Amino acid sequence: MEREYRILISGGGTGGHIFPAIAIAGEIRRRHPGAEILFVGAEGRMEMERVPAAGYEIKGLPVCGFDRKNLLRNVVVLFKLLKSMRRASGILRDFRPDIAIGVGGYASGPMLKAAQKRHIPTLIQEQNSYAGVTNKLLAARADVICVAYEGMDRFFPAEKIVLTGNPVRRNLVDCQLSHVDAVKQMGLDPSRKTILVVGGSLGARTLNDSIAKGIDLIKEREDVQVVWQTGKYYDDEIRQFLAIADAGNVLQMPFITDMDVAYRAADLVVSRAGAGAISELQLLGKPAILVPSPNVAEDHQTKNAQALVAKDAALMVRDADARGTLVQTMLNTVADESRLAQLATNIGQMALRNADSRIVDEIDKILQKG
Repeated sequence: MEREYRILISGGGTGGHIFPAIAIAGEIRRRHPGAEILFVGAEGRMEMERVPAAGYEIKGLPVCGFDRKNLLRNVVVLFKLLKSMRRASGILRDFRPDIAIGVGGYASGPMLKAAQKRHIPTLIQEQNSYAGVTNKLLAARADVICVAYEGMDRFFPAEKIVLTGNPVRRNLVDCQLSHVDAVKQMGLDPSRKTILVVGGSLGARTLNDSIAKGIDLIKEREDVQVVWQTGKYYDDEIRQFLAIADAGNVLQMPFITDMDVAYRAADLVVSRAGAGAISELQLLGKPAILVPSPNVAEDHQTKNAQALVAKDAALMVRDADARGTLVQTMLNTVADESRLAQLATNIGQMALRNADSRIVDEIDKILQKG
C-alpha cells in the first residue's frame, strides 16, 4: 500500500500563480488519491477564496510585498514578514509535510524558507523568463527548480533546473468546441473576426483606457467584434461608457467565467504578459498582442513578452504607447489572415505541454528519495 504523502503548496496573489498551483495539486491527487494537500497563501489575497473553491484547505500568512514608492511603509512589511516566518514554522510543525512546493507570490518566500531551515525538501516553480528575487534567494537550498523558459541558468544552479513549462487550467486544453460553435455560444456573429481583450481577473486600467479611446475606430469596423473583459473594479464605469458610445460590436463583461469558450472564439487575443496568460496562449496556439504591465517586479512581463517577440510568436505594444496605438494595431492585425496564421504557428511551437505532469514527475522523484 502506497504511503499517504503530505504535500504543502505555497504561493498566490494572482491567477497566474494560483491556477498553476491548483493544476499541480490536481495532478498530485490523480496520482496519489490518499495524499494530504495543504495550501499556504497570503491573507486577503485571491487564493484565500479560489483555493477552497477548488476543494483544498488553505492557511494564510500576514505577508505582503515591499513598497518601492514609500520606503517608510516597509517597517510594517518587515513586521509582517517576521510574523509570517513564525506562523510558517507553526504550520510546518503541525502539518509535517514531506515536501514544500513554491509557485511564487508573497507567501512562497517565508513558507519555503522555513521549510528549508527544517531540512524539508523544496521544489520551486519559476513561471517567468526573468526570475524573481524570492526564487533566486530560495534556489541555493531548493532540491529542484522547474522553469518555463530556456536560459534560466543565468539565475539558478544549472544542475537543479528542469524545463517543464507552466501548468494551465485543464479545461482550457480539454475544450472540444469548434471556433464557430464557441462564437455562437457567446452570442457573437460567426461572420465577424473576434478580438478578445483580457486584462486579468482584476482588469487593467491601461487596456480599458485604450479600448475606450479607440471605440470609434472599433464601431466603424463591421467585420470585427470585440469581447472586452474589463475586470470587476471597472465594470460600472465601462458599462456607463458603452451605454453612451453605443458600440454594437462590443461585448463587455467584468469577468469571463468560461475562458475555454472565449479563447476558442477568439481570432486574436490582447492580453497582459503574465507567465500564466502566455502559457495559455502558447498551448492554444492563439495569435496575440501583449501589453506588459509596468507595475510588476523587475519589469518581468516585458521580458516575458520579448521572449515571444524574438521568435515572431507575438506582437508587443508597450504600456506607455497603448492608449495611442493599441486599437489600430489590433484592427490591422486581425484583418491580416497570413499574419494571424504565422503568429499562431510560431506561438504554438513554443508550447511546453503536460507541464503539471512533468512537475509532479519531479515531485515524485523527491518523495521517493525520502
